[in-house]
Amino acid sequence: MVRIEMQVGLSYEVGEHGADFVLNLHAAQTPCQTVTHERLVISQPIEPRVHTDPATGNRTMRLRAEPGPLTVQYSAVVDMRHHMADPATLAEVPVRDLPPEVMGYIYPSRYCQSDRLVKFAINEFGSLWQGHSRVQAIQDWVQKRVTFTSNSSNGNTSAVDTLIEQVGVCRDFAHLMIALCRAVNIPARFATGTDYGADPALGPPDFHAYVEVYLGDRWYIFDPSGTAVPMGFVRFGTGRDAADVAFATIFGAVTSQAPLIHAVAREDTAKGIVLPHRCAQALSTDRG
Repeated sequence: MVRIEMQVGLSYEVGEHGADFVLNLHAAQTPCQTVTHERLVISQPIEPRVHTDPATGNRTMRLRAEPGPLTVQYSAVVDMRHHMADPATLAEVPVRDLPPEVMGYIYPSRYCQSDRLVKFAINEFGSLWQGHSRVQAIQDWVQKRVTFTSNSSNGNTSAVDTLIEQVGVCRDFAHLMIALCRAVNIPARFATGTDYGADPALGPPDFHAYVEVYLGDRWYIFDPSGTAVPMGFVRFGTGRDAADVAFATIFGAVTSQAPLIHAVAREDTAKGIVLPHRCAQALSTDRG
């Protein structure tokens, strides 16, 4: 089991007419990811509404803010029990056999225009052995050809843009990998969360975007940016692409400050709690 203690702080200046917020910063509740303690502090006297999606475990919070400063602070202790599988045993699932709830993740979406990349993807990956190894090959291809560069993209950057420009941040790596997977009929979805800052050379803990791919009978974690340790990801939400699970969607005039994120991995070998580490097995926090 992996235990992460995390805090997220958001700060805004809300304009004179107020604003509505949809925030995606609660750790998801799944059979493999348990929130053992959490606390939410909002600087304004607001009663937020939190909705949990029964299919994904995504927890979104809506609130109406009045003019002036607004801070939102969320902290949690999250325990993750990863399902682990031998990658060689994980097969792709034919479209005809996909569960209904998975079907939506083989179609093109706003930032993952898989329909525009079909010919390209088939030329690159169509002849590879179908299974985890082909998904791994797609991840490795994206990681090799795209350079991680801060502030190199914006909210309109799509998978096709990233393929052409060959630079991006974790969000762009994820969109490109998802689009290439879908182009060869492999269901893939966008995941948001935090990494715990395992590598000081890559900076402090931050929001992180990664990929979950449906293989065998569940969703498995992939990190095409290669900038974090997947075993340390705390999942916030999953969706077709970033449009579904942005950590903040704001309706109104608002000035934002950079989010502050703190995350620490705890170790207690007596209780079976280990530090996140890289491993050769395929990982999933989809379900027990």
